[in-house]
Amino acid sequence: MELPLVVGVDGSDSSLLAVDWAVDEAARHGLPLRLVHASLWERYERAQPSFSTDRPAEAVMAQHIIASCVERARLRDPEVKASGEVVPEDAASALLQAAPEAFVLVTGVRGRGRVAGLLLGSVSLAVAARAACPVVVVRGAAPNRQGDLGRVVVGVGDPVRSAGAVRFAVREAETRGSAVTAVRAWRIPAQEPVNHMLIADDAARLREERAAAGLDDALSEVARDHPQVDIRRRPVEGPAHEVLLKASAEADLVVVGAPRRHGHAGLQLGRVAHALLHHSACPVAVVPEPV
Repeated sequence: MELPLVVGVDGSDSSLLAVDWAVDEAARHGLPLRLVHASLWERYERAQPSFSTDRPAEAVMAQHIIASCVERARLRDPEVKASGEVVPEDAASALLQAAPEAFVLVTGVRGRGRVAGLLLGSVSLAVAARAACPVVVVRGAAPNRQGDLGRVVVGVGDPVRSAGAVRFAVREAETRGSAVTAVRAWRIPAQEPVNHMLIADDAARLREERAAAGLDDALSEVARDHPQVDIRRRPVEGPAHEVLLKASAEADLVVVGAPRRHGHAGLQLGRVAHALLHHSACPVAVVPEPV
């Protein structure tokens, strides 16, 4: 059974951009698309007497939102099998419940009634931090969202814990016919004494070589499995979140891993993923990594 791409929609401009991105993604992977609109009014309606004929305006709006989003998806690509559903839950709960049976969850940056800006909405943040499947938050300028740049960037931290993010990025690049740039940031710790210029140069060279070796460890297996994908390795000096934010400007998608500690119900996002979700110049994929 093919798992669908699941998109959270609420009728906002941000969610409509997420629908467009998800349709294109579903077409690339040959997968069905499921659009979900969360409405607690649906739960309210179920509690009404069976003889009641009144329908709250919010319930009518919920059905209109899901129908119009499904129509938008079908107009964008009639070959993609799109369906829609109004779920009687709050938005975050509805998407998190869909995660175990989703190929990817897709959200926009912010919902209806929010001030437009760079920062991420609470629903998208909660879903990215807790979902059991990869989550893509659609953001950035049109060329980045539309895949015009031909590049997928993946952040590589610990080679083992980055395995899921690396596989996801290479699979995406293969499907898109794009290159992958694997980035691993390195720094000389502030407490490490480097008083002489030659010693400083040696310390920097050693750190860079270790970063390059970490990239080789993380990429060797996936490179063998996908020899047709152009995978480029970039050890870069600097804080990881700043390095990846800069790289996102020239990418169609930036991919990072996020820890999923068993039995831990709180937000599970590191600093790097958090910064990208709020400020990336392109769509961001957060891939759960078991710890």
